[in-house]
Amino acid sequence: MDKLMFILNNVTCGDDIITVDETLPTAISSLVNIAKIVIPVLVVIFGLIDLGKAVMSQKDDDIKKNQGLLVKRLIIAVLIFFVVALVQFVVSLVNGDDSNFTSCFDCFINNNCNPA
Repeated sequence: MDKLMFILNNVTCGDDIITVDETLPTAISSLVNIAKIVIPVLVVIFGLIDLGKAVMSQKDDDIKKNQGLLVKRLIIAVLIFFVVALVQFVVSLVNGDDSNFTSCFDCFINNNCNPA
């Protein structure tokens, strides 16, 4: 078991308060980065599919309704893309001088961790 601990690369956050294996923050930050890209792209694609269906049906009411829906989905896609940055900004404002929480948050979201 001791040999396994030497193989794993540990990282710390919060002035060495928390020590975890580097795969956990790496996995979480990768999932966040993938979600920032994939979710908005899927929202736009589904909006374009709905609008395309309405155009093919050639009903003016459906086209206008789906145009409005596409605009709303585009706004949602932009908000989803920037939600992590907004959360980081709010956390930095609310958190103030507590560098422990900020460094752990940064470690798990941006993978900026201190090697153990």
